[in-house]
Amino acid sequence: MKSKYYSLFIGAMFVLGTSTSCEHLLDIPQKGVLDYSSYYQTDEQAQAAADALYIQFKSMYYNYAMLKTALSDDVWAGGAARNDNPDLEGCNEFSFGSDQAFIRTNWEGYYKLIYEANVILNHINPESDVKRKAIAEAHFFRAFAYFDLISMWGEVPLVDHELSPDEYQIAKASKADLWQLVETDLKDAIESGMLEEKDNVDDNTKWRITKQVAQTMLGKAYLWQEKYQQAADVLNEVRRSGKYTLYPGEYQNLLTYLAEGCCESMLESNRILDMNNTWDEFSFFEVMYHWRMDRLEATSPMFYTYQETGFGFLVPQKSLYDAFVAEEGVDGYRLNQSIKTYDQMTELGVKLQKGKSMINEGYFTWKRRYTKEESPINSSCSFNNYRWMRYAEVLLLAAEANLMAGNQAEANACLNEVRQRAKLPFKEATLDAIKIEKRLELFCEYTRYQDIIRWKDAENLLKHQGEKTPLLVNENDKVEVVYMQYNKDPERYGFKPRHYLLPIPATEIRQNPSMVQNEGW
Repeated sequence: MKSKYYSLFIGAMFVLGTSTSCEHLLDIPQKGVLDYSSYYQTDEQAQAAADALYIQFKSMYYNYAMLKTALSDDVWAGGAARNDNPDLEGCNEFSFGSDQAFIRTNWEGYYKLIYEANVILNHINPESDVKRKAIAEAHFFRAFAYFDLISMWGEVPLVDHELSPDEYQIAKASKADLWQLVETDLKDAIESGMLEEKDNVDDNTKWRITKQVAQTMLGKAYLWQEKYQQAADVLNEVRRSGKYTLYPGEYQNLLTYLAEGCCESMLESNRILDMNNTWDEFSFFEVMYHWRMDRLEATSPMFYTYQETGFGFLVPQKSLYDAFVAEEGVDGYRLNQSIKTYDQMTELGVKLQKGKSMINEGYFTWKRRYTKEESPINSSCSFNNYRWMRYAEVLLLAAEANLMAGNQAEANACLNEVRQRAKLPFKEATLDAIKIEKRLELFCEYTRYQDIIRWKDAENLLKHQGEKTPLLVNENDKVEVVYMQYNKDPERYGFKPRHYLLPIPATEIRQNPSMVQNEGW
């Protein structure tokens, strides 16, 4: 027995000794895993990190555009019928809570952008021009994200580095500290000398962040803080650069693929036509904005050139059309290249099918019309670039900044440069005139909501939104608009004082005990 146990003991010791002596053979580096000590060292790695910022930025566009447009007084949520898209209806009618999907997704998108910027800023050393450019672009994108977070949510967590697990539960920072970060980031980007600049107004080869785009964002940040002279100074510098001008072609083409990268475009996300990989550009964006095609029928061959699929969301309100008419008249050049009435649509060759209805007040967005030419394979894969900013916005920001800083002549020049393109006569720049011009020029371009919030106009303009819903109805070839009242409790619709700040997403509140919900939510 003793010899048996002894043999087992020797065998066990042999196995243990063998495994111990071979441990170094098992110390194999994990494949496919990189950490900060080994990555972000080369120019190629820095470039890949910067490119990732643009990819994240582009991925945010759909939710960014839908939320900001739906929250404005420019549109109805639209669709075929009630509850066609309840999340969008909730945004449009201000019946949402802190668990609203578009609000949560945008919040998460901004912080993803901030995270990717922080990785660059914390781990790339400025040893080469490629790396210095990546750092400058990271400063811009972090500032862009915080500008929207501050202007829509107010005080939010300030995150200027990647967080360790013990830092996940961060409290809100003060607005002063947040705005300081935005200003510092943008100044660092501008003063780096690394941001691209166009060679001239006709240069359409520059698609990355330019110095002038960063200056415009700095001007906006100053304007939102009522630092009017500083805003005017930097925005006037953009004007004097001579790098941008208003698009001289037909206004109706400005947001279509026909005007991609034009002299007016300041910031676009590129979308590429690749017939072998069309699904790379899958997006519901154009389809959502496009007319409700399953309720319409073509009476002219020209309308077969438009996409057959469209959901008819975010349709113009009558109040927007009336604002155009008040400023330009029913024959206004810009009006008729921006919006079509139902009667105009029927003259062009399309009408509502008999017995059908859809949420619409009798107006159709024309400047975002969607043709088969830009989506040759299917309706969800357009190659029309996403548009974030154009020079007309710069001029109208500069008009306001100069006016409020007491520079009347400059304000007049900025305002009337936009009006001249719209074929309108000279008008003295006042705050009301600038507000009107900005609404008409940039409708459905994601600026309206943040403007009426900072002007404190939102409560008056939106207090009844959601009380009634318009339906365009065709009964026996008699087409008319009827108004349905789905919401009967005034506490459950319309802009209230709490809406001056969006709610912190409920998921953030649940996961972060240090987070305090915005007042009223």
